[in-house]
Amino acid sequence: MKHIGAPIRTDAEAASETRPARINDPEQTRRDIVAVATAEFADKGLSGARIDEIAARTRTSKRMIYYYFGSKDGLYIAVLEEAYRNIRNIERDLDVGRLSPERALLELVAFTFDRHQQNPAFVRLVMNENLHSAKYIAQSTNIPKLNVPAIDTIRQIVERGKKTGAFRRDIDPIDLHMSISALCFYSVSNRHTFSAIFEADMTTPKALAARKKSIIATILAAVRRA
Repeated sequence: MKHIGAPIRTDAEAASETRPARINDPEQTRRDIVAVATAEFADKGLSGARIDEIAARTRTSKRMIYYYFGSKDGLYIAVLEEAYRNIRNIERDLDVGRLSPERALLELVAFTFDRHQQNPAFVRLVMNENLHSAKYIAQSTNIPKLNVPAIDTIRQIVERGKKTGAFRRDIDPIDLHMSISALCFYSVSNRHTFSAIFEADMTTPKALAARKKSIIATILAAVRRA
């Protein structure tokens, strides 16, 4: 029985009591914005990307994006940092310390090749940032730190290889890292132009397997002691 004089609830008020309360999760919102912005910046570059589009796809607002990141440049830097962080986090699962120096380097090169193939957005972001002469990476204090473990891993492999006599004594870890990255990076960054020019599909499983094998052989030949 209804009490006389009790306030009458509207349907909307009654329904609101049965709906779960909206959870305000700033970190999840920030991650969602970065994820969408990654695709936007990778596809269109810094100048072509639009904050309006990112806001619409994340069901947020420009004001909210600027609240979290300060500016479009700030969001772009956050995207670069997250891209490098994701790549380096994946590398942590690679355990090469238990392997011989040559086998460890083989596994590292194979892993790097696969990592680039699976992360074309990362490759495009790096290409775009090179067009800016690394202007925005230079503003980040995090990205240089994120890359230290990658160089340390190569340095450890190289030092072990020198001690066993398997590797040349004059190998520089950073130079070796650059050579590995260059070969694996090119296989993604230039695959479309290469395929068009030479009329060879560089994305088939057979082509990728052959390219991966060739890169591994090239790197191992470069480091082996004559």
